[in-house]
Amino acid sequence: MTKILGGIMTVGGAIALVLGVLGAFGTMEMGSGTWPCIILGVIFFFAGVSIMKYQAQGNQES
Repeated sequence: MTKILGGIMTVGGAIALVLGVLGAFGTMEMGSGTWPCIILGVIFFFAGVSIMKYQAQGNQES
């Protein structure tokens, strides 16, 4: 369950981060949602990677 959640958060964060960066540099028009998209993308990406890393460390110890 946590591996699936971590994967979804990582992929969703990466997508939001890419869309936010494209909006920030003018390649894509997002209106005023550019910076929140970048911030949430970074948060969700690192949270997903952290969950997956924690899950992998837990499997090795047991």
